[in-house]
Amino acid sequence: MSFNALFHGFIRHLFYSKVAVRGGQHVPSSGSGPLLVLCLHRNGAVDAFVCRAAVRRLTFIIRAKLRNNPLGKIFFSGIEVVRSDDGGKAKDTLKMIETCASHLHGDHPLAIFPEGTSKLGPRHLPFKSGAARIALRFLEEGKPLTVIPLGIHYECPWAFRSRVEVVIGEPIILEPNSSTVSRGAVLRGIKQQFTTALESVGLNVPDEETYDRVNQFAYMATLGSKHHYFDALKSMEDGLPSEAVAAWEQLEDKLRDRWVLRHQGVPLFPTGRTSVYAMFALLLALPVLVGGLLNLLPLALGFLAARLFADDTNVIALWRILIGVPVFVLWAAAVVILSPAYGQGGAAIGYLALTSFAILGWYRLKKLAVASWNGLFQSDLHPEALALHKLMLHHLSSPEQTQ
Repeated sequence: MSFNALFHGFIRHLFYSKVAVRGGQHVPSSGSGPLLVLCLHRNGAVDAFVCRAAVRRLTFIIRAKLRNNPLGKIFFSGIEVVRSDDGGKAKDTLKMIETCASHLHGDHPLAIFPEGTSKLGPRHLPFKSGAARIALRFLEEGKPLTVIPLGIHYECPWAFRSRVEVVIGEPIILEPNSSTVSRGAVLRGIKQQFTTALESVGLNVPDEETYDRVNQFAYMATLGSKHHYFDALKSMEDGLPSEAVAAWEQLEDKLRDRWVLRHQGVPLFPTGRTSVYAMFALLLALPVLVGGLLNLLPLALGFLAARLFADDTNVIALWRILIGVPVFVLWAAAVVILSPAYGQGGAAIGYLALTSFAILGWYRLKKLAVASWNGLFQSDLHPEALALHKLMLHHLSSPEQTQ
């Protein structure tokens, strides 16, 4: 396994609390032939780190600009392409297509983001023709090609220790074209197949407001249930459940001018006894907060970098990772190495234990703290919030949603 694959795995486990993979059975086994992976692009270059949770042995087509500095060379590797907005020419694109086709002939899985750039929004950006052109060029050599679509769905794309669900769609088996159909027609047909496949693993809603509401409802529906986040998202693609919308609007009216805490935009309340939630929150709070304070420098620098350099929500996580992860690695190494050198071996062990506890416990602490606060100080809203949760569960369990 390459350094980048290992490093990306470390980043995934550090920054996100869980990366669940759905549809893993669609990934061909190693050595089973050429494989092209089409990835929806949501959250900047971080998407590449997450994609590798589903297909680990990947070579990405990457923007050459990403490797223009030493930091970029550590984080990114792959087949470089100089895009037109970076001064690239047509010959650069043709060279990249030939390189990619040759790479596939070597039975090395290749991954591409057909949108070319990322955006956190209600649906995918327009797909460019690069992926289809690579596939067509490969097919012209007389071999079949397996293509799988991959979608990434973040509970909160930029949040430290949030959760992610990766969805792998049904494979497409492309056969070499032996008919008299024109090359342009074949290219259009391949691109249409790719579009259909990618839309099957992505969320496609009309506007930002609907997108935000669907994500809130999907998160709510998966709380304390066995429903998958993507299934919840997809169930509302053609329309939000009217009863849930009405109940949400009623609850929102009551939330105004109230100090109600939220997680992922949802006001959480205990599903059991509030005192039990509060007790567990207090037990988690001290070691998690101490672990955070011991790593205040990398945390602060990562968050500061995002504030200074991120020009949109889709690159917040990237800047936090680009700055925060290297600083954290250096900081942790310094503590572990220098503490024994000064006769403080126990301090190194304590640091590692508290840091690990803080990383593993942060997501759970946030949810427990939000639910405990609301259960203790906004208890009159508790019944309505739980009723809304039940409405969402009923929506996902209804026959038309389970067919």
